[in-house]
Amino acid sequence: MDRGLMGMCVNERRRLIVPPHLGYGSIGVAGLIPPDATLYFDVVLLDLWNKEDTVQVSTLLRPPHCPRMVQDSDFVRYHYNGTLLDGTAFDSSYSRGGTYDTYVGSGWLIKGMDQGLLSMCPGERRKIIIPPFLAYGEKGYGTVIPPQASLVFHVLLIDVHNPKDTVQLETLELPPGCVRRAAAGDFMRYHYNGSLMDGTLFDSSYSRNHTYNTYVGQGYIIPGMDQGLQGACMGERRRITIPPHLAYGENGTGDKIPGSAVLIFDVHVIDFHNPEDPVEIRTLSRPPEACNETSKSGDFVRYHYNCSLLDGTKLFSSHDYGAPQEATLGANKVIEGLDTGLRGMCVGERRQLVVPPHLAHGESGARGVPGSAVLLFEVELISREEGLPEGYLFVWHQDPPANLFEDLDLNEDGEVPPEEFSTFIKAQVSEGKGRLMPGQDAEKTIGDMFQNQDRNQDGKITSDELKLKTDEDQERVHEEL
Repeated sequence: MDRGLMGMCVNERRRLIVPPHLGYGSIGVAGLIPPDATLYFDVVLLDLWNKEDTVQVSTLLRPPHCPRMVQDSDFVRYHYNGTLLDGTAFDSSYSRGGTYDTYVGSGWLIKGMDQGLLSMCPGERRKIIIPPFLAYGEKGYGTVIPPQASLVFHVLLIDVHNPKDTVQLETLELPPGCVRRAAAGDFMRYHYNGSLMDGTLFDSSYSRNHTYNTYVGQGYIIPGMDQGLQGACMGERRRITIPPHLAYGENGTGDKIPGSAVLIFDVHVIDFHNPEDPVEIRTLSRPPEACNETSKSGDFVRYHYNCSLLDGTKLFSSHDYGAPQEATLGANKVIEGLDTGLRGMCVGERRQLVVPPHLAHGESGARGVPGSAVLLFEVELISREEGLPEGYLFVWHQDPPANLFEDLDLNEDGEVPPEEFSTFIKAQVSEGKGRLMPGQDAEKTIGDMFQNQDRNQDGKITSDELKLKTDEDQERVHEEL
């Protein structure tokens, strides 16, 4: 019989004919095998092992990128099919609809599996053959694993981490000229793809066609992402690998992130700002001639501009309209950050302005502008007209006429109707004796001036009603002469 089994393979079937002198000879076995009997055996080899055997590991598939390999004390999540050496299945994680999750090298697994999982990469497939003395030995396990059985496991490693792991960062693309990095308290807009360690995608901002917007380092997102976003540059692409104790822990979340899952985020930082940020102003060029006067509040300015997001997405440009933009500074006609950035400029000067959203279009955004977006302007001041003091619609270039009412009352009837008032004011402007508020419709401005002086609103101004602004009581608020 010993000789007949030599060279057999598992699941091989043989018929062995054993002559008496190699069987039970002339004695036989009482009541069972007569003396001098030739014996016939139909044999199927189910299992075989040697006391010198070790765990046999065969790599069936190894991914090209291996971020880390399994070590003792790591926590792993894996799928497996378990069979006996003859192919009889005894267990499978797939039938339970979830991975097998456990620590390696901590006595929670049979010794052979502890050894067989070492050095595996996430996504790797292995065949692990374990002799019985490194499995369930002489006792077997329940009714499914007989005593002294060798076990075969086909394993797919889903992910691995260690309880001591921290967030792992990998810079995929770093734009040149990074002058600022995100810090705790900043508000960031970013795109991301989120996947498990085996590559399964569980979420993506791109699928919603909208950035994810949040404060960094303030506890609004999982701790690992809070940490992983700090130190990033605008425009940077980075990979953030987060162990479960810094993500969703043992319970996971929803139906796409299982318990104890390592999460990988490929992040593209669009922009970030701090609620305390001012407008950033950088001069690109100045006119060659000396500049003695610069733009200020109240000035009427004409300027060209290009406006974009920090990722380069073009939003608006005055060049598209073929004419400069016009605005009176300080009149709330443009966003606050742009108004600020246009002040102190020389005609012909070019500037770059970085405007945080709280000085632009805020959390809601505007048509064509995403919410909470930082805006980048390139502006060139084309011209400026000096503004008037606050509250004034018209100023004299010299002292006003000594007999102002008589000069206004062109027909000397003791009353000044709108037509006489308008004719007089236009003459002062034409002769260079005074000027109206720039950037406004002259007729409307003159009409407002008349309304301010026509205090009883009867359609005419009398000498009792006419009063210079400088002579008015300080408690009155009228935009008038």
